[in-house]
Amino acid sequence: MDRAIYDRMARIDAEHWWFSARRRIVSALIERQVPLKADARILEVGAGTGSNLAMLQGFGRLDAIEPDVWARSLASRRAGIAVDGGMLPDQVEIRDHRYDLIVLLDVLEHIGDDVGSLQVLHEKLAGGGRMVLTVPAAPWLWSNHDVAHHHKRRYTAAALRAAFRAGGFRIRHMSHFNTLLYPPIAGARILGRLLGREGSDDSLMPPAPLNRALEHLFAAERYWVTRWPLPFGVSLLAVVEPA
Repeated sequence: MDRAIYDRMARIDAEHWWFSARRRIVSALIERQVPLKADARILEVGAGTGSNLAMLQGFGRLDAIEPDVWARSLASRRAGIAVDGGMLPDQVEIRDHRYDLIVLLDVLEHIGDDVGSLQVLHEKLAGGGRMVLTVPAAPWLWSNHDVAHHHKRRYTAAALRAAFRAGGFRIRHMSHFNTLLYPPIAGARILGRLLGREGSDDSLMPPAPLNRALEHLFAAERYWVTRWPLPFGVSLLAVVEPA
């Protein structure tokens, strides 16, 4: 992504409702769907500016990789670990069969060869290991936000299932999420197109009261999205394991 995107992420990702709520949902998903031993080895791929690292460190011994030099440096300072360089699919210098959990949070949509990247990560999991992944859903929601963030695609559930199969994975749990806010987000995208006023990005920090309300609403989905699949939403999450 562009440096400006990383700069904005670094300013808001600790408190912005979307980042905060996603961390709470992912944490609950790991707790419910991924059995981990006390000294589990964990890898975050595409750590960005490091906003997820502290949460993931609560589950075991954490490693992380991030291709952008500036973001990697910030992530290392925030988490107190050395975040390594590396880019999927062919620049990941990690020993095979090493990790009990691999995490990709809104990363796969940035990669042209998503199946090849999944095949590489398949080999990095230890026996019994699992991968947790989130991606943007609903291709019809494609907007200038996706363009600004250099997304290659938004996924349908069928397309993501097909990518997992081709990558050598079977699905343990998969669901849409960001479902409660899907109607207003979809409405805003449609209205923007009709009026020709779609902005270049929609991840700016809202006023504090609205930010808190949106976080609580979005994060409330963790009580059911970690248990049962939801049929629609702005994003998709999945827990997979080698087939």
